[in-house]
Amino acid sequence: MVKVKKAAVLLIAAMLCFSCTGCGKSDAYYEERGIRNISSAELVSDMDMGWNLGDTLDVCAADRDGDGMVNEVPEDGGKVDETLWGNPKATKELFDKMKADGVDLVRIPVTWRDHIGEAPDYKVDEEWMARVHEVVDYAIDNEMYVILNVHHDGGGDPQFGAWIIETAINDYDGFAKKYTALWKQIAAEFEDYSDYLIFESMNEVGFDKLGEDEAYEMINKINQLFVDTIRSSGGNNPKRHLLIAGYWTDIAKSCDDRYKMPEDPENRCILSVHYYTPWEFCTTNLQHTWGTKSEVNTLKNKIKQLKTTFIDNGIPVIIGEYGTGASNDTASRILFNNTLVSECRAAGIPCCIWDNGTVVDRNTYEWITEGMLEGLQENS
Repeated sequence: MVKVKKAAVLLIAAMLCFSCTGCGKSDAYYEERGIRNISSAELVSDMDMGWNLGDTLDVCAADRDGDGMVNEVPEDGGKVDETLWGNPKATKELFDKMKADGVDLVRIPVTWRDHIGEAPDYKVDEEWMARVHEVVDYAIDNEMYVILNVHHDGGGDPQFGAWIIETAINDYDGFAKKYTALWKQIAAEFEDYSDYLIFESMNEVGFDKLGEDEAYEMINKINQLFVDTIRSSGGNNPKRHLLIAGYWTDIAKSCDDRYKMPEDPENRCILSVHYYTPWEFCTTNLQHTWGTKSEVNTLKNKIKQLKTTFIDNGIPVIIGEYGTGASNDTASRILFNNTLVSECRAAGIPCCIWDNGTVVDRNTYEWITEGMLEGLQENS
């Protein structure tokens, strides 16, 4: 009788193993489905020039000028679509041109908060999901690597729908239900995609309202939840390479010992950080020029810090965003970009330039600043 019970337990365990996602599946199985048997470092090393489709699928009905009101109401009376912030709809021709220009890594920021239904299902609007899918295919069909994320859902404007930061602090269990429900839907939508598609946990999130130790614990906890959610989903997701948001995606804060990369049975996690230093030059017109010896050394030291903290310890890195104020000195902007991508290339870090429509003309598909494309092509 004992032997029968033991055999039954073993049989049930075996059935559970083979029924759960990813169990018992060989590397050859995944390779046939487009998931190569390569490390995340090898994947990253295959990337050259990166670009963001910014202010498009990441739009949200938010207060962008601080007047306490939604800035623009679309013609249909309130529908939030990708043209809300002034850019035309993305086209296949745009991606074809980016590919021809040498872009092989596209980050597609997506804000979901205006397209999610109520609890408990948190159903994503089918039309929005279909459009995200269509744009991802523009890049995948061009054999570009694609980063797909959860973008302004983590912003600092909860009164207009941002939910990650505030909800995680005030109601973690409620947050976790919504976050996992969202990622389960995204994972299911793209489960059969090859390793050219990478999921990114979130964008520019930090928990400064908490004590420092608790803040780091929170982002580490959410990143672990992200990995666990994707790994337990179907298709190719048990083996998919994942991009893990640093603390505020800030280099110094992410190099803090309290920041921990999540545990991953597949060891396929990549750190995501951004580079906007100095802030006054990169995001505003308060500083018009860049390129002093001190400024260049600061850039080099930050990249060195990334290398010694992560890359030298087997953790690859992608700089998911960088850029400069569009109206600042042209020569300085090109020098900044060239210096950054050159230093990052030497360290093995691909970079994605942030483009909200001021880098590439979304109607003509031409690079707006003369000499910028050539510099990136030469240094990436």
